[in-house]
Amino acid sequence: MNYDYILTALIPSLVLTVLLTIILRFLGKRGFLGNLYESVRGGTPRALGIVPYLLLGVFLPPGYNDLVLIIGFFALIDDIIGRRKIGNFQMEWGQLLRGIGMISVMIIGFPIVGYSSILIAPLIQPINISDMHPGTTCSVVIIMSTLSIFAVLLGMGLFLEVPAYYIPLIVLTICLGYAPLDYAGKIMMGEVGNHSFAIALGLCFYVTGGFWWTLLLFIVTTALIAFIRKNNLKEFFATNLKIMNPAPGDYFMDVLTGGGLGDVFRKIFLRKKQINVKNYTLIFLGFRRLLFNPFAPKYGEPISKKPKSNLLNKK
Repeated sequence: MNYDYILTALIPSLVLTVLLTIILRFLGKRGFLGNLYESVRGGTPRALGIVPYLLLGVFLPPGYNDLVLIIGFFALIDDIIGRRKIGNFQMEWGQLLRGIGMISVMIIGFPIVGYSSILIAPLIQPINISDMHPGTTCSVVIIMSTLSIFAVLLGMGLFLEVPAYYIPLIVLTICLGYAPLDYAGKIMMGEVGNHSFAIALGLCFYVTGGFWWTLLLFIVTTALIAFIRKNNLKEFFATNLKIMNPAPGDYFMDVLTGGGLGDVFRKIFLRKKQINVKNYTLIFLGFRRLLFNPFAPKYGEPISKKPKSNLLNKK
């Protein structure tokens, strides 16, 4: 195994993250960065994920890096413009850009990774949900890229022009260089960072064994994020959704389908209907959270976990 490229990726990731943090902090305190500087924790530069974004674009193999560069481009625009609605529509520009980016990854990625592109693009959703607290996304990337390396070294892995372990090793290395300041809460990776790492992780999963390994590790990643954010999600359910005593499926489904983009689809398909799931098995699997419609007229009423005989009771 050639370790030269590990240092070649680690050192730029560490150095560039520190340098850009200093520069953006200086500019942000003087009001030059707009949405790229948050007032939290005494002032925090946002979108520092541009460092791993650019490095993944450089170090990932040709074709694979294009997928990261595409999604990161749309995500960076999202970071710059902030949370702005599209005219009188309920959808935000960021949600539209994310959707365009995901579809682009699926289309352009299909000749490269086949049907796995259909799984790699939606991985943006759970990784984006993980990026709510300092270091959470970095922990997920470190754990899952390491797991991918072990899977490859244990005899799995697709035949590529580069060793199969190369992609997850590069992703891990770049994340390790970026992570210290993120764990310290000094920086925010922004959409450009979590979107780029999401696609990069999806590529890690693909090289371990194709579509089925991508699917398996997608599920594992979503479950891991749900576990890491369990306490925060429990508080969110009680305060915002009035879901008491959440089941395992509630956590999993919130990570998989929660957030603004998920609610946009609920608005489209459910309109103002509220489907109250009563069956315990369906609750356990997460259908209560999946079908919870914040746009329904009775939004805010507590939802009981007590199972009843009927499967779905439409109000």
